[in-house]
Amino acid sequence: MPNASSANDLHSQRPPMRRPLRWLWLAVAVIVVDLTTKYAASHFLNYAQPVEVLPFFNLTLLHNTGAAFSFLAEHPGWQRWFFAAIAIGASIGLTVWLSRVRADETLLAIALPLIIGGALGNLYDRLVHGYVVDFLSFHAAGWYYPAFNVADIGITLGAVGLIWESVMGERRRKKAAQSSSS
Repeated sequence: MPNASSANDLHSQRPPMRRPLRWLWLAVAVIVVDLTTKYAASHFLNYAQPVEVLPFFNLTLLHNTGAAFSFLAEHPGWQRWFFAAIAIGASIGLTVWLSRVRADETLLAIALPLIIGGALGNLYDRLVHGYVVDFLSFHAAGWYYPAFNVADIGITLGAVGLIWESVMGERRRKKAAQSSSS
């Protein structure tokens, strides 16, 4: 039966991904699409005036000085710099992590830049405007999900990818460790 040290040995035997930072193009794509759509929303929508697209989806320009779900938005402004520091630290840490991914961790190599791009897209808003531009608004039966943007989509998809890779990658590694010890 394999133990933790054999799993670590297997990890060290897995080859590193060749040029993992090439995946940063995904971060750039998220940033470009995010800032372009936020610019369009800011110029073509009136603040807090919903434009119905579908019976359950509106375009509604909103400004969020907090984090997800307007967390800490009611505070006097310190959160702008707090969330900016988190975005910078997370982007640096995730880029270092990306530089160390293994050849068999393609999903991880996709997930990390999605989060980086989302974090930097929202960071731009915080530094330039003092708030994050949100405009995608889903609702049903009088209940409204908090508005969000393309950067938030990148962060969410990246987080789902990280969770998936954590669960499925661990299963893959255990299976490989079992087959190599047999």
